[in-house]
Amino acid sequence: MYSLRFKMDLLQFLQNPWLYVVVITMLPWIELRGGIPTGILLGLNPLLVFIVAVFVNCLIIYPSFIFLDWFFHLMEKIPWLDRRIKKIHENAKPYVDKYGVIGLMLFVGVPLPGTGAYAGALVAHLLGMKNKKAFVAIALGVLIAGIAVFAIATLFKETLGWILELKLI
Repeated sequence: MYSLRFKMDLLQFLQNPWLYVVVITMLPWIELRGGIPTGILLGLNPLLVFIVAVFVNCLIIYPSFIFLDWFFHLMEKIPWLDRRIKKIHENAKPYVDKYGVIGLMLFVGVPLPGTGAYAGALVAHLLGMKNKKAFVAIALGVLIAGIAVFAIATLFKETLGWILELKLI
């Protein structure tokens, strides 16, 4: 009896459309660029979808930093990789000093696959940016990308949404 109840609860949980929005938003290289349109196409409140997707996308920034700190620490133990990383930091320093937060924010804010929070954390790490500054830049970039994707997805749904309702077979 207990296992049947658990299975039914699990099935109901897996049918929750918000789960799809959260999971897709957490996927590297897709992130809110896929989560927002999915939620809107599933008929959820577009404003709530936007808020949830931006929030979830910002939640993954610090775990990304923790993983990258650990990963780069391992890479520094390999002498030729350590030299290469230090060379990248050295070459990037003038650009980070000049464009740092704004540049990273604009990179993350471009609503294309591969320019989201995960990529922003990696770029910040490669360029030697401090995590606090990088977090602010990435979070602002996520907000910009979220606004752009929200506007595009909402416009598409309002103007071309009738295509989704066609029964082709």
